[in-house]
Amino acid sequence: MRPLKIGAAVLNQTPMAWDRNRKNILKAIKQAKKEKISILCLPELCITGYGCEDMFHSRGLHERAISELFELAAQCTGIVVAVGLPISLHNGIYNTACLIADGKIVGFAAKQFLAGDGIHYENRWFKAWPAGINTTVQINDQTFPIGDIFFDCGGIKIGFEICEDAWVGNRSGGRLAQFGVDVILNPSASHFAFGKHEIRQRYALEGSRAFNTSYVYCNLLGNESGRTIYDGGCLIASAGKMLAAGPLFSFHDFKLTSAVIDIELTRLNQVRISSFQPKLTDVANRISVDYKIQVSKEAISLPLKIESQINSKEEEFTSSVTLGLFDYMRKSHANGFVVSLSGGADSSAVACLIHLMIERATQELGFSGLSEKLAYLQNSRQINSIKELKNNLLLCVYQATRNSSSITKNAAKKLAEALDATFYAIEIDGLVESYKEIIATSIGRELSWEKDDIALQNIQARVRAPGVWLLANIRGALLLSTSNRSEAAVGYATMDGDTSGGLSPIAGIDKNYLREWLVWLEKTGPKNSAPIPALRFVNEQQPTAELRPLGNKQTDESDLMPYEILDTIERSAIRDKQTPLEAYQILRQRFTAYTDINLLLWTERFFKLWARNQWKRERYAPSFHLDDENLDPKTWCRFPILSGGFEKELQELADFAVKPTKKKPEK
Repeated sequence: MRPLKIGAAVLNQTPMAWDRNRKNILKAIKQAKKEKISILCLPELCITGYGCEDMFHSRGLHERAISELFELAAQCTGIVVAVGLPISLHNGIYNTACLIADGKIVGFAAKQFLAGDGIHYENRWFKAWPAGINTTVQINDQTFPIGDIFFDCGGIKIGFEICEDAWVGNRSGGRLAQFGVDVILNPSASHFAFGKHEIRQRYALEGSRAFNTSYVYCNLLGNESGRTIYDGGCLIASAGKMLAAGPLFSFHDFKLTSAVIDIELTRLNQVRISSFQPKLTDVANRISVDYKIQVSKEAISLPLKIESQINSKEEEFTSSVTLGLFDYMRKSHANGFVVSLSGGADSSAVACLIHLMIERATQELGFSGLSEKLAYLQNSRQINSIKELKNNLLLCVYQATRNSSSITKNAAKKLAEALDATFYAIEIDGLVESYKEIIATSIGRELSWEKDDIALQNIQARVRAPGVWLLANIRGALLLSTSNRSEAAVGYATMDGDTSGGLSPIAGIDKNYLREWLVWLEKTGPKNSAPIPALRFVNEQQPTAELRPLGNKQTDESDLMPYEILDTIERSAIRDKQTPLEAYQILRQRFTAYTDINLLLWTERFFKLWARNQWKRERYAPSFHLDDENLDPKTWCRFPILSGGFEKELQELADFAVKPTKKKPEK
């Protein structure tokens, strides 16, 4: 046996927040030393932050990153640490992991495969490093190796797969295995999406088994730069067995996970299969380090520590968005949130997420830790209870017109009370009538529902915006937009009305799922939090904008189509890039309870509304990326603002619908 204690630390970093990022890194290193960890892996680009975007082209950023690196290296005596930063070389910028051994910078392993799809845009800033190539880089009058390299620290071989390097078919670990690497470190900035952590577990396990090595994966944590949430996952596997898995979605600045591995065990497996692999020379790729890693005195017992993992989409949604909201609030120095609470599903979900955010943060950090993170808040020292904290951080505002019902007002009031939020009920009908009178005078006629339906609906939504913005400004709080993904797909939202806000936390979630989540929250709720029975006043209603006269019995689905139909067409048309005819045929197979004429009408309506309303999606407040079916044009789903509007494709659909059906010949 040759036991070795290795570890990974997830970090809650912020782009170009140099002092904060350094502080988090140093805390993790100090804790790792205290726990006698010999090799520590830190996340991808953790010195600068992953989300610096075009600032990666700034010379000043690179100079600061190098300065931070040398300052950190001095604190790494008696330990091997991998830390991520960009390196500029020969008119290119490379995403690298720097290995520091006993306080000395040893070299830089460069990322070979760049993430360039969907939410990622690495090819805009970085160049991919070619396999098998290495060279040197001059930094502060010193020369360091850089490229496709691995490190030999006193007989322990350490290699790297940097995030995307592990997601491709010809992953870098295959070459490292042929060189007999003992430990593969995977520093990552891997965005959260539903169910994605399970995929990471598979590639960590399979990497450790197929490459006969020990594998360490560590991710960023929290809302780093606005839209992207990182789950802070840590995985340590060896020879096909999971030894340790860290907690997900922590509210702490860093979390450390460790395990004791047996180097001789994985080497034995390498010997068994060596005759089946081509013999490679590793002289050019090996960087020898004059530092002998200390053998661990801890006994090996498998499994070591597997933190409780999140097993349901409801828990994942709750954990990811509450952490995202908390980080967004504190990193923007907002004094809480304001929600225009209509008594409907969307705004109620947003208000509940703030409530759960406060509960989760308090449970994990305690009042002392929470007070430290929220020290910037106005009057933060006077808050002595979680109820008082909720009252200070969450303001809910119900704004009524003559078309608002007592049902939604009661639902909003009951829910706000259950959430311990501050609640205001405001009458805005007079403002609406004033605008109508001004315009009627200008155009020389009265406005009517027969002629001006959309305009009369929109003015009510828009009149709600200035007052709630005023309240947000007075409190120094962040106004949250409450539009969901289904509405974004078809533009069923009023620009500068219900889309008003600085952040749109549920714009990545479809309406059907949101309603299911609210029922779950009413009856079950997340672990360590009580259900919210007051949600029954919301869940008993049919979703409605309440913008037409009450006698019209307006509902969202009567205006649009059933949400289950809308979401199915959206996935066919946008995720799978299918034509209107193909989407219609899928509906006919799946939804036999509806008539063909209705399915045809809804398919046509979706495609027309989608093409017509791209400009609205372009103007939505930033939203969280929660799955890889997102409609956000800035990070995932690009579509032209002006287009042909599927005219030819919709004509093909119409021609198919009127085509006579051939009768079967009689027997």
